[in-house]
Amino acid sequence: MKFIVCEKPQEFILKEKPIPEPKEGEVLLKIKRIGICGTDIHAFGGTQPYFEYPRILGHELAAEYVKGNAKGFEPGDKVTFIPYFNCGKCVACRNGLTNCCVNIKVFGVHIDGGMAEYVTIPEQYLLHGQGLDYDQLALVEPLAIAAHGVRRAAVKPTDTVLVMGAGPIGIGLIQFAKIAGAKVIVMDINEYRLNFCKEELNADETINPLHDDVAQKLTEITNGDMANVVIDATGNRNVMNSAFNYISHGGRFVLVGLQKGELSFSHPDFHKRESTLMSSRNATIEDFEYVMDCLKSGKIDPKKYITHRTNFSEMITDFGQLIDPKNNVIKALIEIE
Repeated sequence: MKFIVCEKPQEFILKEKPIPEPKEGEVLLKIKRIGICGTDIHAFGGTQPYFEYPRILGHELAAEYVKGNAKGFEPGDKVTFIPYFNCGKCVACRNGLTNCCVNIKVFGVHIDGGMAEYVTIPEQYLLHGQGLDYDQLALVEPLAIAAHGVRRAAVKPTDTVLVMGAGPIGIGLIQFAKIAGAKVIVMDINEYRLNFCKEELNADETINPLHDDVAQKLTEITNGDMANVVIDATGNRNVMNSAFNYISHGGRFVLVGLQKGELSFSHPDFHKRESTLMSSRNATIEDFEYVMDCLKSGKIDPKKYITHRTNFSEMITDFGQLIDPKNNVIKALIEIE
């Protein structure tokens, strides 16, 4: 079978190896769709924390079940899976927080992932396709990341939510915050994405830091209250540091984006507002199930933001174009048939 490995930053190589044979408790899957995500982009660019090279990337996956002994699954079934392999024994796992397991192995980050024609995974992470197609199934994981972030923020109808970053994760955050009934403001420097969020996702307001004074415009939009919930999906340290000025009194700041450096903020300003700062990492089975329910019910139609596609054999050549903001990429999928 063929697979693509990121040998080092800025270098993908297409290689071949035997199709893996599933061990006891594992299943063999044929990969059908691979979503290109921020983690892949940062890994390719050399800015991804928790990362070592060489690495086979890819954890936003849709697949066909080939073989194994997973109960209730048959060869040919459409499937996806939870790509966060947890130890089940640490303090986080014992408290049901498998998404932030002390010894977590994220498929395509800590261990080799799904940019391959076939993969084996532990059967316990497998999820039925539930009638969803391969495109939808490939987007379950990034949507689960967003659903988890909104759940962490405990978004409610009376909230004004500022989502910083209108990439694929940000788009999911917007949609789940809207489902929760909140007013949603989107901040990004890409005007195409801001227009997309207003026209396709019903974002209430948009802010472009290249043209707007963010704090001033946010003050105007909220009548001086600022945002009850600020969620970062940029992974940009400067943006994160600035965002402490955008939180309302009693507000919450949730870090979904990830970067390598340190954050800094004024403790007196943060303290007087009784602000809450939290991170949001990965997702849990509850988030995956919620996302799949939203997809089946039509509350979310992710196909509207699949804007670019390539096939497996051309991925290396096309990758630079697929991550270039000038090409108005919202979400790109790699197809394997």
